[in-house]
Amino acid sequence: MIIVTGEVVIEPGALEQVRGALVEMQNATRAEDGCLAYSFAVDVGDASRILIIERWESAEALTAHFHSPHMAAFGAAVAAVKP
Repeated sequence: MIIVTGEVVIEPGALEQVRGALVEMQNATRAEDGCLAYSFAVDVGDASRILIIERWESAEALTAHFHSPHMAAFGAAVAAVKP
């Protein structure tokens, strides 16, 4: 099993702008082969910091995830609200 943690930092106040993209990314990723868990969490002290927690069956599954269309769409949505 592979565990990945990360974070995305967005402009203060931009959470509602990307909420839909977060939901779409989470749902699409959870449906991927090899995804054991995928979640976002907002830092309770700083809503501009979005935490990402992932668990994958294999490196191959994670690599496929990085090349998925929803990963590209998520990246574009987040890039639009980066500080």
